[in-house]
Amino acid sequence: MLTKFETKSNRVKGLSFHPKRPWILTSLHSGVIQLWDYRMGTLIDRFGEHDGPVRGVHFHISQPLFVSGGDDYKIKVWNYKLRRCLFTLLGHLDYIRTVQFHQEYPWIVSASDDQTIRIWNWQSRTCVSVLTGHNHYVMCASFHVKEDLVVSASLDQTVRVWDIGALRKKTVAPAEDILRLTQMNTDLFGGGDAVVKYVLEGHDRGVNWASFHPTLPLIVSGADDRQVKLWRMNDTKAWEVDTLRGHVNNISCVMFHARQDIIVSNSEDKSIRVWDMSKRTGVQTFRREHDRFWILATHPEMNLLAAGHDSGMIVFKLERERPAYAVFGGTLYYVKERFLRSYEFASAKDNQLISIRRPGSTGMNLGARSLAYNPAENAILICSDVDGGSYELYIIPKDTLGKSDTQEAKRGLGSSAVFVARNRFAVLDKTHNQILFKNLRNEVTKKCTAPAGTTDAIFYAGTGMLLCRSEDKVILFDATQKTVLTDINTPFVKYVVWSNDMELIALLSKHTIVIASKKLVHKCTVHETIRVKSAAWDDSGILIYTTLNHLKYCLPNGDNGIIKTLDAPVYISKVSGSTVYCLDRDGKNRVIRIDATEYMFKLALIEKKYDQVLQMIRSSQLYGQSIIAYLQQKGFPEVALHFVKDEKTRFNLAIECGNIEVAVASAKEIDEKDYWYKLGVEALRQGNHEIVEYSYQKTKNFERLSFLYLITGNLEKLSKMLKIAEMRNDVMGRFHNAVYLGDIQERVRILEESGHLPLAYVSAAVHGLEDVAEKLAGEVGGNVPLPSKEKSKLLLPPSPILRDHNWPLLLVSKGLFEGVFVNGDIVADQEDEGAVGSWGEELVIPEVVEVQDGDADLEQDQEKEDREEGGGWDMEDLELPPEVVASELTGESSQSSLFIGVSPGVPVSQLWTQKSSLAGEHAAAGAFDTAMRLLTRQSGIKNFEPLKPLFLDLYLASQTSLPALASLPVVTLALERGRTEKASFSARSPPALLYKLSSLEEKLRLAYRTTTEGKFTEALRVFLVILHTIPLLVVDSRREVDDVKELLAIAKEYVLALKIELKRKEVKDDPARQLELAAYFTHCNLQPTHLRLTLQSAMAISFKLNNFNTAANFSRRLLEFNPPPQVATKARQVLQACERNPHDEHHLNYDPRNPFVVCGATYTPIYKGSKDVACPYCTAKFVPESAGELCPVCDLATVGADASGLLCSNTQIR
Repeated sequence: MLTKFETKSNRVKGLSFHPKRPWILTSLHSGVIQLWDYRMGTLIDRFGEHDGPVRGVHFHISQPLFVSGGDDYKIKVWNYKLRRCLFTLLGHLDYIRTVQFHQEYPWIVSASDDQTIRIWNWQSRTCVSVLTGHNHYVMCASFHVKEDLVVSASLDQTVRVWDIGALRKKTVAPAEDILRLTQMNTDLFGGGDAVVKYVLEGHDRGVNWASFHPTLPLIVSGADDRQVKLWRMNDTKAWEVDTLRGHVNNISCVMFHARQDIIVSNSEDKSIRVWDMSKRTGVQTFRREHDRFWILATHPEMNLLAAGHDSGMIVFKLERERPAYAVFGGTLYYVKERFLRSYEFASAKDNQLISIRRPGSTGMNLGARSLAYNPAENAILICSDVDGGSYELYIIPKDTLGKSDTQEAKRGLGSSAVFVARNRFAVLDKTHNQILFKNLRNEVTKKCTAPAGTTDAIFYAGTGMLLCRSEDKVILFDATQKTVLTDINTPFVKYVVWSNDMELIALLSKHTIVIASKKLVHKCTVHETIRVKSAAWDDSGILIYTTLNHLKYCLPNGDNGIIKTLDAPVYISKVSGSTVYCLDRDGKNRVIRIDATEYMFKLALIEKKYDQVLQMIRSSQLYGQSIIAYLQQKGFPEVALHFVKDEKTRFNLAIECGNIEVAVASAKEIDEKDYWYKLGVEALRQGNHEIVEYSYQKTKNFERLSFLYLITGNLEKLSKMLKIAEMRNDVMGRFHNAVYLGDIQERVRILEESGHLPLAYVSAAVHGLEDVAEKLAGEVGGNVPLPSKEKSKLLLPPSPILRDHNWPLLLVSKGLFEGVFVNGDIVADQEDEGAVGSWGEELVIPEVVEVQDGDADLEQDQEKEDREEGGGWDMEDLELPPEVVASELTGESSQSSLFIGVSPGVPVSQLWTQKSSLAGEHAAAGAFDTAMRLLTRQSGIKNFEPLKPLFLDLYLASQTSLPALASLPVVTLALERGRTEKASFSARSPPALLYKLSSLEEKLRLAYRTTTEGKFTEALRVFLVILHTIPLLVVDSRREVDDVKELLAIAKEYVLALKIELKRKEVKDDPARQLELAAYFTHCNLQPTHLRLTLQSAMAISFKLNNFNTAANFSRRLLEFNPPPQVATKARQVLQACERNPHDEHHLNYDPRNPFVVCGATYTPIYKGSKDVACPYCTAKFVPESAGELCPVCDLATVGADASGLLCSNTQIR
């Protein structure tokens, strides 16, 4: 069984394949109907209007309909496009078991536990016939594909075949039906439209399923007597042919396969069985451990089956449909229907070479799996799954063309076999993990051990070389030297495809293609959502491959796209230009014509063959959003501009490549506010303030317009803006413009008109407008305090010294393709290389832009004179090849200066983060988010609150500020680590870091000192600072990395030990817990001095609390450390006293003879051999219940989280 799709759900009672689309309907015992796409593996929709289990479901063959029947006695017809139930058919009086549409007529047949079968017209929504005769539940009923027959199975132990020919005649010509029964008689006794033709009796218990053969006059049935019966019928009678036994419980469903001579059945014994129809024997059995099977469905056109069980359903195939084939030169060798055939691509000639016989092979899936061809000896190796994996070696006679003699093959066991030399082939023996090398007489000449213990397949990799597949990697193995050359990580590889020159390789997995060099250096990876089926390289190094429903291409850099959609899967054998040769699932050779322009265009762009790009643009029909997006993505917006007709897209592309003229033309066509605003931003970036002015005028952005006139010194237009603001009654606008102009009288007038008389009076008085001030003083009528004139400064905008039409525009190199395109069209005549404005016509903006042509005219006159003088040399034009002209064109265009805006430089902080995987350097660059992501990935850290001040300190310490002129902002500079005076300015160094390993070692000494002094709270604080700083450390050498890891281990041990001791001091009311914690304190990995102190403390506490055995143990351990004489004497006295009275008053959870570590959360021992989880950062151990919680030792990481490990140096990165 080859499982293609599997679902998990409630019990599946009904299944139906869509005849055309890759869909399957499942009806569940919970009352829900699910619509799945089995190719993509996704749930498309769900329908839930039935009340109770839905036992039957069926797709219509051509309409967007399906029908369902359930335990609520209702038949519902649904439209899956509208996603709703269209109508409900009522009439059955008990559970409905199955429903089915007729292939041709608008009928639905339904079987029910009310002992009747009903035929409904779904167009008129009425019951047209009731078939009565069964005297128990009717378990299923179905139409014949072609004939006017219905077959039904019932628990009354019979199978009935009904003739519905009269119903068809009545449907076709209803006027001929004169005699009609009343509706009541029809319901009670059944109409005369359907009559029983045969009653098949032979089962000993209730029959659960019966179905017709699609073409032959056969019926198959399955029953509770655990038997499958095969019946034959003719025009007059039907009889039992044979009985198939093997199931050990009730048979739920049985069907003929749509395309093979087999019967498939499933049962409540949790198995699916496959039976050979001609031999009438079991071929295969598939079992599930816990799930009973209830329903089967066969695809009407494809080799697919589906089975529903207690916890879902599976879609599967019984046999592989991929033909085994190999290509050499211009010939394809392939296996079809037990014959080896050849196909010549040039002449399309198909020859039958030799017959392949396999005596005694029974069972499914035993066809050829792979084929290898040896051109030197004209030999063929065919691998199959016979006997658990075997190969057959054939030598093709030279004169065999047109003949098909049977040849006795040389056989052997092995999961894979490939040729490795002219007269040698390699066979993989998985049982002994060996690779055997054999000659063409099938004799072993050499053996060697497979390069990996899990090697399960070998592939050809050139003479004397093998590719060995092992779990998630592929190994390049030199068979002659018996050495591993290299390997590459990849998903489970199914097929290997070499390029024609053996320089590139494609490793094909189920959903992935990995492209690598012949040395297995990774080039790119392509991921597909649909299964990859085959691939072949074309002559230009592009991989053409197929999925289930697409023919696609992949460029060497990983860019891929769709060439065309396929109706059915095909297997590519060869690609030649725009022709793809392939095999279909029936083993027929097909030729597909494709348009290679798109991917050849992209390849030329990637390889920078710009002459080819220009030629393709001139000659081909390249259109579509994908080409435009691709050009934009690859940095050729000016080329994309040529393809675009949509004005909005043209505008965006023009802005991207800095083509202001085209952008203005498009903005005029679009005439929307947002687009004028974007145009203004880009024009301002280029310094073209005349276009900025035009944009602001179009958007009526008066505030920006006034400010633009101020900074360009255009006082005349600024005065106009003042008048416009007055006309618009815009008080603030008037005042701003008056300030910009330095017009004091206008400002006083505005303040007076708006009612701000005190402000108007102060403004007039301060600026010396005495007449106005006296008039306003009378109106104000009170004393208004005036500011001191000594401290006042006159605020007036500076007068413009020089006002020109435009600022200096950016003059940078012209793009490669500029000058080739004008107004979106290609210029045929490219002689005038000195033309200004290759983008198109010069933009004329009325009343805004004043174009001065003086300089241009002067240049043209000068060129004219040069041409006249140069005529004396009698230079003739030479006719050069077009590719030389094209290359010169591109070379010249790169020299000229115009159009494309400069891109802003990359900030130093961004360069730091681009080149680093160290969290400390990201924090120093201010990229706190990426620093946190790195710490989470490397050390499992999720609580960043303790690290916040460290992040800020790092960031501030890696920057410095330089004061500039008074009117300019402060200049911020990045501080770099290890920078010297000789280093060039463009070469950037990593950031200077505040925290160093030496400073942490100082802190460690301080922590040791405070621990010795007994200041445990202060010591704990220092050790936690060390623990929190280590993730942000950056060191230079591997030795320092080891020092950092050692420092981390020390800090963790001390934090845990100090927390245990502080906890002990909190539990004074519980002597047993006190003793336990004191004992655990002595098992932390501390310095000898501190360990002596812990033992002294534990000994004293145990002795005081009468745990003499425990105290004696601590005394012995203390004496092993050679303590000072005074301490040693005390320990011996305690030991003597304890040995006289060897008992413990308190029972402790403490066994000093069994090695243990202390849990950092519960402070209990985790003995050796017990399960535990660890903190990914500090490595403290915890009981399994603490998994997923914040580590209480370091207060940073999540206990049990996956992490790659602490990274603090570039030397750790390969």
